[in-house]
Amino acid sequence: MSGVSGIKEHMEVIGADGTHVGTVDRVDGDRIKLTKKDSGEGHHKGHHHFIDGGLVAEVEGDKVRLSANADVAVTMEEEK
Repeated sequence: MSGVSGIKEHMEVIGADGTHVGTVDRVDGDRIKLTKKDSGEGHHKGHHHFIDGGLVAEVEGDKVRLSANADVAVTMEEEK
């Protein structure tokens, strides 16, 4: 079963440390596409970012908890 099953639009993505990483725009294959408003600053601003579904530890209520802390998860984001 995919790590992204059960993930819905507008769910909050949080790191293992409970820190906000982003908000789900949609699931794209086995990746989570984050909304542009959570795209960061500088050259990252205005781009969608993706989190690999393999980083999902669990889906609990309206939150997606990752297996990595937020500061590590953002370094693993893909930009498009």
